Amino acid sequence: MRMSTSHYTIITAIAAFFLSAAVLSAVGPARAGDVLPPFKDDLFSKQAILQTGDDGAFEVIDYDEMRDIDDRDQIPQKRVQQKYVALGIRKAQVDETLSLDGVRLDVTRVGQAQNAAFTVIFIHGRDGDRRLGANDYSFGGNFNRLKNLVAGNGGVYYSPTVRSFDSNGVAAIAGLIRYASAQSPGRPIILSCASMGSQVCWGIARDEGSVQRLKGMLVMSGVTDPDFTRSGFYKAKLPLWFAHGSRDPVYAASTQQALFKSLHKAKYPTHFTLFQTGNHGTPIRMIDWRRVLNWFLAG
Repeated sequence: MRMSTSHYTIITAIAAFFLSAAVLSAVGPARAGDVLPPFKDDLFSKQAILQTGDDGAFEVIDYDEMRDIDDRDQIPQKRVQQKYVALGIRKAQVDETLSLDGVRLDVTRVGQAQNAAFTVIFIHGRDGDRRLGANDYSFGGNFNRLKNLVAGNGGVYYSPTVRSFDSNGVAAIAGLIRYASAQSPGRPIILSCASMGSQVCWGIARDEGSVQRLKGMLVMSGVTDPDFTRSGFYKAKLPLWFAHGSRDPVYAASTQQALFKSLHKAKYPTHFTLFQTGNHGTPIRMIDWRRVLNWFLAG
């Protein structure tokens, strides 16, 4: 049975109400799994853990290109098999241009703009744009799962086009964070950055207004900020999750691991997922979004 737009809006609003209660009532990591319900977990979440350390905050995940790319994709690296995606969520997806304090920002939004239970923002790397984070079939269908986990549970997902990874790019995303917070006051906002886009995350970590509005950050295959401990984000002790491939030829995993180690030693809320033999784009394909989002939302 086909649903009208009004029916979808009503259902989404109801979902947002109940999920908001779950998010606000979650009090610790033990209840992380109660925040977002399973979605295709049999395909995305059954990852073999090869090693753990640092009281469980560090983990090494088994990764194999033959299994995780060739056997998973209908066309390797371009189109995942149909069973990995659920395309009904496209009904909640729109491309729009926001005017944020005079700065125009192109975004793909999935989910309701106002009164969302939570917000997730994904920042692409070099040569990317808003289409990368909204592509249902690339990266093993992982963005499609992210969209379903967020918008399907009353949240809103933004994939913006970042035109530069300098102070201008940081200012644009700070504007998006302010906008999302104004649309859904008091609700959690999670920022995720990949590759060169991680420079935006580190810049946002120094923006006081953004820090006050954020719930946490995920940095995938990114650069390291040696001065992170001087940032407002660090001082606020907001959760930070790293994900990296062990043989990343662009940004070495070892530098991120060193930062993680120092943070963990200081009892900072952090987590590190290392994909064994993984390359530069591996975390984008392999990160378990439900697990990561639950960790942030329940913290």
